[in-house]
Amino acid sequence: MIDETVEEITEMQTHSSSVVAVKAARALGDLTEREFATVEEYERSLSRNAQALRRANPSHASLHNAMTAVVESVENAEVADVAAAKAATTDAIERVVDTVESGKHEAATNAAAYLEDGQTILTHDYSSTVLEAVEAATQDGKFLEAYVTEARPRYLGRKTARQLAAMGRVDTHLLADSAAGYYMSEVDLVVVGMDCIVGDTLYNRVGTFPIAATAARCDVPVVVVGSASKVIEDGFVFENEFRSPSEVMREPAEGFAVENPAYDATPVDLVDVVVTDEGVRSY
Repeated sequence: MIDETVEEITEMQTHSSSVVAVKAARALGDLTEREFATVEEYERSLSRNAQALRRANPSHASLHNAMTAVVESVENAEVADVAAAKAATTDAIERVVDTVESGKHEAATNAAAYLEDGQTILTHDYSSTVLEAVEAATQDGKFLEAYVTEARPRYLGRKTARQLAAMGRVDTHLLADSAAGYYMSEVDLVVVGMDCIVGDTLYNRVGTFPIAATAARCDVPVVVVGSASKVIEDGFVFENEFRSPSEVMREPAEGFAVENPAYDATPVDLVDVVVTDEGVRSY
């Protein structure tokens, strides 16, 4: 199960970083079904497999934090035998999963309160936390208008647009990424998710930076929504992912290179507030 999860994360078959973190944590539970002669052998295996899962996508801060939390919980438990180490692992996994899932839900709840009836928002790519926030707002009786960028080349914004349109109280418009500036004058609020915030930089799906810069030029507030576990001051180095050129252009490139970064880096001074499960942080 661990090897399969490593491969799945590497291939990015799962798009949500929160889901990736949960999958990876659950995968470590596979070790509790194996035989180990000593606690030391078990802890080495746990650390090694956690590192393999972490390396599968070094851009995900939530994955990094989840793996670190499980390993450190077991190492700090000072268990007497392998059975106790396995029990500590199971407990740590459940705590980590609960933290990730509840953090995401509470961040969405806090963001829903931030959205006002009649607002027009613009969102980029696909964020399950942003979607949950909008859905919660509509369930409170609010009506919203939403502009959604396609998030090329993988077009995950189309998935976002379909889900927003299905909510019933959201007047939804799908845009090409390059049209965001044209419609920015119609927008009250840019609302995006995050892969992570490290220090003074927001890392999110490529295309976020130009949208945030355009919003700043047009005096449109930028709101970032996500779990507090994705906000890291130090101890994590973001590594971008460069995806297949075939996502951008299917025919062979002759005489030129095709660049396809998954994420870009947005200075947080272009962000007005970050809404997490711990509350609202202004920048």
